[in-house]
Amino acid sequence: MMNKYNIFICAILLILFFSCSEDTLDVVRKGRISGKVIDKVTGDRLSGAKITTNPASTTVFSDSLGNFKMDDIIVDDYSVQADLEGYATAFESTSVIEGVLSQVSFELTVANSTNLPPLAPTLVSPEDGTEELPLEVTFIWESSDPEGDELTYTLDLRNGSTDEMQIFEVGQDTTYTVSNLQLATKYFWQVTVSDDTNDPVSSVISEFKTLTFPDNPYIFVKKMNDNLVIYSGAEDTIAGSGQEPDFNVLQLTSENTNSFKPRKSNVLNRIAFLRNSGGATQIYSMNFDGTDVRQITNQRPLAGFRVEHLNYTWAQGDSKLYYPHFDKLYSINPDGTGNRLEYTTNDGSFISEVSVPEFDADLVLLKTNNSSGYDVRIYTARLSTGMEETVILENVNGAAGGINISANADKVLYTWDISGSENTVFRIFDSRIFLKIIGSPDPPLQLETDVLEGENELDVRFSPSEGGVIFTRVKNNSNARPDIYSFTFGQTQDDQLLFTNAFMPDWE
Repeated sequence: MMNKYNIFICAILLILFFSCSEDTLDVVRKGRISGKVIDKVTGDRLSGAKITTNPASTTVFSDSLGNFKMDDIIVDDYSVQADLEGYATAFESTSVIEGVLSQVSFELTVANSTNLPPLAPTLVSPEDGTEELPLEVTFIWESSDPEGDELTYTLDLRNGSTDEMQIFEVGQDTTYTVSNLQLATKYFWQVTVSDDTNDPVSSVISEFKTLTFPDNPYIFVKKMNDNLVIYSGAEDTIAGSGQEPDFNVLQLTSENTNSFKPRKSNVLNRIAFLRNSGGATQIYSMNFDGTDVRQITNQRPLAGFRVEHLNYTWAQGDSKLYYPHFDKLYSINPDGTGNRLEYTTNDGSFISEVSVPEFDADLVLLKTNNSSGYDVRIYTARLSTGMEETVILENVNGAAGGINISANADKVLYTWDISGSENTVFRIFDSRIFLKIIGSPDPPLQLETDVLEGENELDVRFSPSEGGVIFTRVKNNSNARPDIYSFTFGQTQDDQLLFTNAFMPDWE
């Protein structure tokens, strides 16, 4: 009886073992391709045509009826090629799906005996199967014509996730750059060449995959469809000083909603931003990729002189957000709880901006102004006592703002319109960047950037290392296009253009 019991247990264990093992095996999924080859003009079925695929699978030949069949083809996207002597080579693309017979048909044209067709383009870059490519890709290929005919090219780009096809008429160039690709997406590309005499000749199909998620240190705003839209981006460090702007630009919010003034938290892996809701300006937050949007403020929104000139900040190790509400400074937790009054101005002036140092949780840097945006004061204050500590700027005419304080609370950045203009439309004429060393008797230092007369510099912020700044530069006329630049302390090189048609930058 015991032996039978042991045998029964062993049998059960073996069944379980093989069942579990079977679950760990990778199943190779396969499908089939079939089709026919005919003469494009006469419709005659063509036998003996050589049929191959890229990626390579197997080689077959069309039968006496022009039919062919390829069995046990691994599931993938393929470029299928037909070659027959006396005819121009033809290419067709297809997707092999598990258990499905994919149909491909070729209509071959007789090769022009007096004018040979161009050679099929060779795809150079990106190489087939490349992964983690940026969201802007430059395509490079090669081709030639036996008679030296003038060649024109078309680039076909297919999104493997949505099957959306983009067709770019390139002209005579053998390079083309495509921007705003999607994250973590497989793309398929093919180039077709024409000599305007023979039928166009297509390359094989090549594939690549974009990066899973870019490590973008910059966030900023662009205007689209009359709304402000938040983006992230990076600097092409490989290209060095010769880099092109707008590297790895990724849209984070919808162009159908007004979202602006982003502030990044590397502690929480969240981006706070402002959004107009129900006639008020509220603080929201989202993940670095734009997902999981949450509203933070509600009953008490940001308020004061002109929404676009209000600013807020992460504070207390990013455990809170500080923001202005007329003459008061409030704090709130990132989950929307704990809304609390932190500071009130003693003269009723509006608080428009706030910045905090990293290592002094009791200190804030404030910019206040009157209801017209002028009579500006920039100063530090203690929250525990409500007392002012260091005055940075006061008793000047003109607009000022863009305040930012260093981690050790020893340096302050701000912008000020040196024209001193005060007008009813709050037009700023010559805003410049200033750096004040706290505790030094020296006056604030104007940064020697490449700004020209008639341009404004705004939205200035320290780099994470505080070795430089990032800022917006824009001409002072209405509807001028803003750009984002960086400036490095102690270097004589030109300001570096980072992002075009962009403003309100943050850099963490």
